[in-house]
Formats: sequence, C-alpha cells, structure tokens
Amino acid sequence: MPKIHPTAIIDKEAEIAETVTVGPYCIVGPKVFIDEGTVLGSHVVIHSHTKIGKHCQVYAFASLGAPPQDLKYKGEETWVEIGDNNVIREYVTVNRGTAGGGGVTSIGNNNLLMAYAHVAHDCKIGSHVVLANVATLAGHVEVEDHAIIGGIVAIHQFVRIGAYAILGGHSGTVKDIPPYVMASGPRAKLYGLNLVGLKRHGFSSDVVKALKKAYKTIIHSPMTLKKALDLVKGDSIYNIPEVEYFVKFIEHSKRGVPRQWEKK
Repeated sequence: MPKIHPTAIIDKEAEIAETVTVGPYCIVGPKVFIDEGTVLGSHVVIHSHTKIGKHCQVYAFASLGAPPQDLKYKGEETWVEIGDNNVIREYVTVNRGTAGGGGVTSIGNNNLLMAYAHVAHDCKIGSHVVLANVATLAGHVEVEDHAIIGGIVAIHQFVRIGAYAILGGHSGTVKDIPPYVMASGPRAKLYGLNLVGLKRHGFSSDVVKALKKAYKTIIHSPMTLKKALDLVKGDSIYNIPEVEYFVKFIEHSKRGVPRQWEKK
C-alpha cells in the first residue's frame, strides 16, 4: 500500500502505486496517476489529469496539473505528463495543456525544476534539463534535452531552446536559441558555443571545431541567413550530425534566432 499521511486528501479517481509516499496536507485530485517510488512532500497539490512517472521527488507547495492560464481554455480535458526521476522543487507550477496546443504539457526524464519555476500550458521539456529558480516558460515553449535555463529567465511563447544550450540568468528571449550555444541578456544574444557543456558531455574536438565553423558562418556573417545556411550545407562539415542538426534547427525556426549582423 502507498504511504499516505492521514492529513492528505486523495480523490477516489486517483491511482497511486504501492510504493508512493504522500506527505502531510497534500491534495491529489481526480484522474491523477502516480507511479512507483515517487514521493510527494508536504502541501503538494496535484489538481487533476496528471501523470507522474517513477521515482520523482515533488517538494512542498508545488502545484501540478492546474488548468492552463489561457483565456481560450473552456474546460477541455487536457493533461500534464511527467516522466521518471524528476526533481520538482518548492512552489514549482506546471499547467495542463490546451486543445489548441495538442492537449498535453510534457516533461521527460531526469530533469531538475528548481524553486518557483513555471511551466505553462503545452510546453514540451525533454530530458536532463535544468530550470533554475524562477525560470518562467510561457505557453508552447519547447526545451530540448540537456538544456540549462538560468534563474529569473523569461521565455516567450512558442520559443524553442535547443539541446545542450545554456541561457544565462536574468535573461529573456523572444527568439529561438539554437542547440549547443550560450545565450544571455534581456533580449538574449548569443555568446558562442557552450564549450564547458559540450566538454562535459563528451563531444569530440572535431565536432566542436565543426560547430565553431558553422556557428561563425551562420551567426556572425553579414550575409543573408539563407546564404549562410546554404554555405554550411555545401561544406564537408555538414556531414557531421551535430552540424546538420544545428543547421536544421535554425532553418526551421519560426521565431528566428539572434544574429550579430541582423538589422535593428
């Protein structure tokens, strides 16, 4: 049987695995599914329509599965889906999706969401992501694997943050941040590759060298973006998967990416 504190309130429609721990004064609403080994600290609220995977840790006053903060939402059945081994710290909020955004706000595996982080409706967070304190994601934001979002960061709706990118603290962005880069500032600018992160994750020197060349050509060149992308695609470095991914991310960006030579 799950270990449920006598002060906790559990809806009869909630499904809780046998090795789950539910702390004091928690509220678990209808259509909530919590898998093996997950621990809810005190005062956690799981509103409804939320799936939480195995061995997650949810700390005090976190709010998961509340309705989306979207005026278009009219009570449709939408969900939050959270994977395994996630750490969700104090006062984190994760809202359900909307019908217009696919109906699901999703969080992968092995993520750390620090205190007061906010994940809005229809966001898609990959795995091994860090959201530092008060990182704020608007609706429909995508954060790819191994990205790091610094503290007190605001990300505009529909923005994408690429894999292995790092967005420095007290930043804001209305544009997509490509994979493998460092970005910072109130209107975030790019500051080269995330070399420390790439080294920590075992990227070879040849891959880093090729990414540096692609970055310089695309981000710092005064030529048009299309011409810069075509130049890299015609180079032998495009045969390296990481370079191809870097190019395609930028090529498919709907919000655009920061470039040093873009017109003000």
